[in-house]
Amino acid sequence: MAVRFARCRELFDEKFERVTKARILIIGVGGVGSYALDCLYRSGVGHITIVDYDSYETSNLNRQIGSDNAIGKCKVSTLSKLYPGIETIKLRVDTEWVANFDFDAYDLVIDACDSRAVKVELALKCWRKLLMSMGSAKRIDASKVQSASIWKSHGDPFARKIRNELKKRRFERNFTVVFSPETPYCKGSGSFAAVTGTFGLFLCSEAIKRVVQ
Repeated sequence: MAVRFARCRELFDEKFERVTKARILIIGVGGVGSYALDCLYRSGVGHITIVDYDSYETSNLNRQIGSDNAIGKCKVSTLSKLYPGIETIKLRVDTEWVANFDFDAYDLVIDACDSRAVKVELALKCWRKLLMSMGSAKRIDASKVQSASIWKSHGDPFARKIRNELKKRRFERNFTVVFSPETPYCKGSGSFAAVTGTFGLFLCSEAIKRVVQ
């Protein structure tokens, strides 16, 4: 263990203990969430829980860690074998689940799901510990990815819808989102691992910064 994380320990010095003790929940382990998981695991985060209901499909192969040789298999089960020690919750996340779930056991919540309604409910319930992914599809320039307050996100139609929904709910708090203002490169839901992966790595970076600072 000491050798495995030697470079991380060298980087963070005594603060590395905070990383090992951090408890992080990842909601959605697709093209964004799976990269966030990989980064957090390799960084030494000691307690990671992932939530997802889906199984791998052939269309996932272009961007999702764990999908190789796993078509038809449960995502959380497959990832628990690739990342021993993580905890898994297999269920379909909806607004009712968010309302009833106890987030107090976690230091940070990474939202990498696709549901606008779920994202709004997460913001309302646990904004203090929330890191949220906006739209990563339809983009090809990873250098455009950035993080900011939800209220300072721009150029992302999905983020604009989230902001509008929060305004309707009279939500005025602040939380961090990862987004890209890049003009969509295509119609539909085309995606590219260089961008979806960058979103996940940004979320990991924001999480680690929050833990050690």
